[in-house]
Amino acid sequence: MAEFICDAQVIYWRGPSPYYFAAIPADIGVRIAERSRSVSYGWGVIPVDAEIKDVAFRTSLFSKDGSYLLPLKAKVRSQLGAMDLEILRIAMTLG
Repeated sequence: MAEFICDAQVIYWRGPSPYYFAAIPADIGVRIAERSRSVSYGWGVIPVDAEIKDVAFRTSLFSKDGSYLLPLKAKVRSQLGAMDLEILRIAMTLG
């Protein structure tokens, strides 16, 4: 069972290395931060197992503006058909 479930908006990060992320809501970010020391491997990066729809993948959360960004690799976006500004239901387990 997932530790955290939330709705997050897909955003396009324009530079210097363009990438897509799901912006984790601030209230979930606070709860993640409470657990971050026990699971982070440095630089504020937190490993997670994530699932969106039926697509499961492993990645790391990045700290941003008091919450976190969940990277969405091209392969994951392709499987999801995820678009910029779309809202996705995300299930995550830290560690």
